[in-house]
Amino acid sequence: MAKVLTETATEEINANNNIAVTDNIDPPLITDPAITNNNDPLTKNLNVEKQKFNLQQHYRETIQLLAVINHVFIWVLLSIMSLWVPFYILFCTPIWWTMIFYAGWYIYDFRSPSKGSRPSKFLRSLKIWKHFADYFPLKIHKTAELSPDSNYILGCHPHGVFSIGAFTALCTDGTNFSQLFPGLQSTILTLNGQFYFPFRREVGIFLGGCEASRESLTYLLSTPGKGRIIGIVVGGAEEALDAAPDTHNIHIKSRRGFCRFALKFGTPLVPSYSFGENDYYHQTHPNPRGSRLRNVQTWIKRKFGFCPPFFSGRGIFTSTGLLPYRKPINTVVGSPISVKKIENPTEEDIDQLHEEYCEKLTILFDEHKTKYGIPADAKLNMF
Repeated sequence: MAKVLTETATEEINANNNIAVTDNIDPPLITDPAITNNNDPLTKNLNVEKQKFNLQQHYRETIQLLAVINHVFIWVLLSIMSLWVPFYILFCTPIWWTMIFYAGWYIYDFRSPSKGSRPSKFLRSLKIWKHFADYFPLKIHKTAELSPDSNYILGCHPHGVFSIGAFTALCTDGTNFSQLFPGLQSTILTLNGQFYFPFRREVGIFLGGCEASRESLTYLLSTPGKGRIIGIVVGGAEEALDAAPDTHNIHIKSRRGFCRFALKFGTPLVPSYSFGENDYYHQTHPNPRGSRLRNVQTWIKRKFGFCPPFFSGRGIFTSTGLLPYRKPINTVVGSPISVKKIENPTEEDIDQLHEEYCEKLTILFDEHKTKYGIPADAKLNMF
């Protein structure tokens, strides 16, 4: 009886208040127009900002890609073009006479790479090198001060396919080398044959590259006698054949010439290691030491001075090509090793300095490897 009265009272109250009672129907959702309305000013602003960011990011990546294309064009394609373009201009164009003048200049200027070249501050500081460095990205990490009152020989490891870390640091200002080491004039030594190619040799000379020879290193260390940092990719062309991702192999045990010069001039040695230098290309044909392919490559290198590995990267619109992959490269510059000047160093003197340098390089590698994605148990292999 009480239950019936209660239900009747409830129905009367609901009727009086115009409330409809319906079973199994969820109450209406309460929404915020400011959130769901796409015409809200705040939502519009967020969408516009997102679009701007995407456009800016796309623009930066495009500029960086163009900078990398420029680099590959200079050091790969221009080398090939320089073998036939001068003859085409000479025999097939009305400006043939320019090649006669250039031939005269080529002969006159032939020894310039052994005399310090002609580094151009303007060319080395172009914005394009910043974009090039940002592509990977490339960074330099300084661990000690280097006084401009002395010369330095900078050992650059590993070689990689193109020594991009060492080149960008020492031949351009793409990684702010001049700000990190003020007062030092940087250069890098490379194969003499790099300066045989017409036209392209001028680019190398203006960027401050010099030939790797006794005459060149003697000139650099004695003129003007201080304020130079000279990069030597110690492993050379043989080490380039070891360039493969996730490897840390350097060719150094038989390389003692840089120690001899350091002793002869009393020049401090500075070890450096570019983490990621071997990662921006893949080797398409594995060539471990002792394999038939490696033996053939070594024979070619001895005959012609250089033998590039079989490598591949990315393309502009394809997954494979000549362009390097976007892989970070971190160049760590170590502390200088003091060297006592010895005019005529003995083999024992050279061996002792070489051993100390290898020890400092190993310490540098071990102290910094985990910062740049290298496993803690990874070892620096010296051959």
